[in-house]
Amino acid sequence: MIGAGFGATVQDLGRPGHAALGVSPSGAADPRSLRLANRLVGNHEDAAGIEAPYGGLVLEAGRHTTVALAGPPCPARVGRRAVDTHAPVLLAPGERLTVGSPVHGLRVYLAVRGGIDVPPVLGSRSTDTLSGLGPARLAPGDLLPVGTRTAHWPAADLAPERPFPAEPVLRIVPGPRDDWFTPEARTALCTARYTVTSRSDRIGIRLDGPALTRARPGELPSEAALPGALQVPPDGRPILFLTDHPVTGGYPVIATVHEDDLRLAAQTRPGRTLRFRMI
Repeated sequence: MIGAGFGATVQDLGRPGHAALGVSPSGAADPRSLRLANRLVGNHEDAAGIEAPYGGLVLEAGRHTTVALAGPPCPARVGRRAVDTHAPVLLAPGERLTVGSPVHGLRVYLAVRGGIDVPPVLGSRSTDTLSGLGPARLAPGDLLPVGTRTAHWPAADLAPERPFPAEPVLRIVPGPRDDWFTPEARTALCTARYTVTSRSDRIGIRLDGPALTRARPGELPSEAALPGALQVPPDGRPILFLTDHPVTGGYPVIATVHEDDLRLAAQTRPGRTLRFRMI
């Protein structure tokens, strides 16, 4: 690896089932895009690839291989030759793949035929940025081992994807602590626009917008937390937990985002807005 962009990590589909040990599920923040990239190179969908916020990757092939990019479209080239995202790309030994930054969306995914073969931890090769489990964040000079486990030969030349919405609307269900908030707060959550702040990461998205006022004072004992939880700290600005979230939290959760919409939240860049819709 010659360029690792802004905080690129190795991710697969995560290590669910270890909350009792204090371990979050981790895994790709946009699992649909990782699955697609893996299918394009003939991998099993759970193979480990690279998650690259803002793109910025530069990789040199050590042998003949096939790679694919998925997620938000971004400029990419092999040498001076432009290549497509959402399509398999053949690399010869010594060829360099350079990945630019997406115009819309945030996290770009790179799959390599055979998968990134770093040692698994608790059954997953994912980097957990909260606990430190799994491989370290990628850095220039890293040599990434590639495995041999595949599912089939690549069978598609191109997999068109819908563009990510400029302002996603995330479906939510109330609670489990919506009764801690005023009716006005519950209304504001579903009518206002919230801006993703620069303090967002794989652990959670910090949102700026109307403060959500409480209907009752006091402190809530820590309880289990899940991806998609909209936890509200004392300042009233919600935090949306993503895949590296803590497994417990002490602030009330006013609502929970539908799991199918979490990928849209994970692809919303800082400075962009999003909205919520109760279902």
